[in-house]
Amino acid sequence: MIYLDNAATTPLTPSVIDAMTEIMANDFGNPSSIHGIGRHANQRLRSYRQTIASALKTDPRRIIFTSGATESNNTAIKGYALANQAKGKHIITTSIEHHSVLHTMEYLEKRFGFEITYLKPENNHISAKQVADALRDDTILVSTMFANNETGDLLPVKEIGELLQDHQAAFHVDAVQAMGKIDVYPEEIKADFLSASAHKFHGPKGVGILYSTPQHFDNLLHGGEQEEKRRASTENMIGIAGMAQALSDAVANKDANYKHVQDLRQTFLDAISGLDYYINGSQNKMPHVLNIGFPNKNNGILLTQLDLAGIAVSTGSACTAGTVDPSHVLASLYGEDSPRLTESIRVSFSELNTIEEVQELAKKLKEIVGK
Repeated sequence: MIYLDNAATTPLTPSVIDAMTEIMANDFGNPSSIHGIGRHANQRLRSYRQTIASALKTDPRRIIFTSGATESNNTAIKGYALANQAKGKHIITTSIEHHSVLHTMEYLEKRFGFEITYLKPENNHISAKQVADALRDDTILVSTMFANNETGDLLPVKEIGELLQDHQAAFHVDAVQAMGKIDVYPEEIKADFLSASAHKFHGPKGVGILYSTPQHFDNLLHGGEQEEKRRASTENMIGIAGMAQALSDAVANKDANYKHVQDLRQTFLDAISGLDYYINGSQNKMPHVLNIGFPNKNNGILLTQLDLAGIAVSTGSACTAGTVDPSHVLASLYGEDSPRLTESIRVSFSELNTIEEVQELAKKLKEIVGK
């Protein structure tokens, strides 16, 4: 099977498997226990936190371990909004966010009366000016993604962060698709919160991080006093070990990996020269995600034909896989009646893919689309 759906999830690398296996075999301690075995586990936990913090160029005390980006996004948005609603009940986000952000916003609207402004792309992208125009005195939070999971488009997070320096609103960044692929330094973009998930950069599923400045937010989980009393639950040591190893590897090889993915993308596009296609999104994007459409070709049928040929791609977000719902991202970009919603597929690369694999995808597409 040729796997080209890395925006949905990524395979574990041997070094990550080794790191997790070592913990499973030799270190079962609870880092909250005060005996020697517990202290040893706590020492490991501190080292993993330092590894993550170093990759983000921040203080380890700002790293909260979570079960993944969905929890991180919910904690940042819901927790901050509920704790700070006396300052205002207006929040700004975009219409192209991941559903873990959009559905959290809907929850705040319906249950607590928050007013949410959903910025729609203009000329295929979100601008800092749109955020500036939407800001109000009662705006308490702005939440945007770093890179879109369906198109790879980069959002102007640094410009938005600078814009908010003279405003009360906190800034949350969903960095799931960017982490481990490009530079993600929350303090440089002036983020108050930043979310990431390990399985998007060759780590395990079920573990992630929330970067947080000393902001007051309501905890979503109540129980123990783990994570400096910010997130109750015994830490997932096996997952955290794998995440730390994966991010360390990604940072160490970031430039070479990025160049390889660029080469994969260009090789693929060169190989399908002659086919009638279009690329969705803006010009400012990461090379890792390619949202491509073929006029008058149904993406569901195309996806099935590629799957039968042993090639895994997708029609959009993994969270909508198996449904017939059109992409909300493409609908925001091109309108709900655009044929692009039923013609487009998402091809997403990683450094583990080879030139031969993308050439095989191109060959199969020529056979299928060319009929």
